[in-house]
Amino acid sequence: MELWYTEQHTENVRFSIKVEKEIHTEKTEFQRIDVLEAKEFGRFFTLDGLMMVTEKDEFIYHDMIVHVPMATNPNIKNVLVIGAGDGGTIRELARYDSVEKIDMVEIDERVVDVCREYFPLTACMLDDKRVNKFYEDGLKFIRDKENEYDLIIVDSTDPFGPGEGLFTKEFYGNCYKALKEDGILVNQHESPYYDNDAAAMKEAHEKITKFFPIIRVYQAHIPTYPSGHWLFGFASKKYHPIKDLNAEAWNKLGIKTKYYNTDLHVGCFALPTYVKDMLSGLTD
Repeated sequence: MELWYTEQHTENVRFSIKVEKEIHTEKTEFQRIDVLEAKEFGRFFTLDGLMMVTEKDEFIYHDMIVHVPMATNPNIKNVLVIGAGDGGTIRELARYDSVEKIDMVEIDERVVDVCREYFPLTACMLDDKRVNKFYEDGLKFIRDKENEYDLIIVDSTDPFGPGEGLFTKEFYGNCYKALKEDGILVNQHESPYYDNDAAAMKEAHEKITKFFPIIRVYQAHIPTYPSGHWLFGFASKKYHPIKDLNAEAWNKLGIKTKYYNTDLHVGCFALPTYVKDMLSGLTD
């Protein structure tokens, strides 16, 4: 009997991966966690049936959510990561000796436990001495923070369920307050391709623009995410992601990446016309 993982991207579109075996499944206080093994994508895990990480393509997402802001401001020292229970974002941040503190806020401790056990390549730096783990709601965590972080990365699930509060106007306003005067906010920005995803992307983007003077959107191709076309949001109080990029300084760090490079850094902000049209009037 063949076993397939299938995700419903729209009412008319499904994405399927042939599964070799099911490794782990559980229902936590917040969501269902499944870990599966596939020949094409290796081990992968889903939350409430939605793809989060695969061994084969996780490097794309984690490279782009971390190295774009880090190359824009090489002096980042204090970082807040909201979500990121799989550890991939932490792993990439930990490659920078200049980073002094990483506060990680994950609502579901079991996600971290499961990824430690089954995804050691992404979870390998969760015990770095600079990482402080908080198992609580990111929306509540950030409310009393002010002028504390150089960078906030919102590595969240989609805008419903446990991650719903991380797409609100209140949350983005609190992020602005928690950042220092030259702080950067980066978030996973959903896909612009299917109608429902595009609507969520536009709604989140419009809320962020209410607070930050510099707003840009950039893209990556992630095969296992809906449509494969994925966006990230870049918002800053001071730094422009292209004008302030110091490619020479970043390249001197000698960080070996599989997806990100400084040429791509500039190119990923060049958006297709249909995405620019969606964002028209919402960016600076």
